[in-house]
Amino acid sequence: MDLREVELRDRVADERLPQLMALFAAGWWTADRAPEDVAAMLAASDLVFALVHRPDDRMVGFARVLTDGVYLALVLDVLVAPDMRGSGVGAMLMDAVVRHPRLAAVGSVELVCQPELFPFYRRWGFTEQVGRSTLMRLTRSS
Repeated sequence: MDLREVELRDRVADERLPQLMALFAAGWWTADRAPEDVAAMLAASDLVFALVHRPDDRMVGFARVLTDGVYLALVLDVLVAPDMRGSGVGAMLMDAVVRHPRLAAVGSVELVCQPELFPFYRRWGFTEQVGRSTLMRLTRSS
């Protein structure tokens, strides 16, 4: 794939919501999301990163960030279309996230991922060594 044919966009236009839902269908943690909830999520996210492959006008990557702009930024929902994995699209997406001007002065940029993805995220300086911290969660829906 020629990454010069992939365009970064800072929003998901309404007409692209079905494409985002297709990306979410491929993620184990995002597969059950409803379009109306995803639209609300997009509106409440501080930063949105959507990669569109121009030749077929298809969204091939997505990520979003929640941040206070000073102390913490949380990278969420990093997804690449299954047929595009290994093509450099994921690296392009993460480059856009970590280089975003609104995150340049943020003290800590964090994400949650499966152990098999540690090597991928280490390329940008992420580490699983976070002191004595442990992820905790309150789940309100099944």
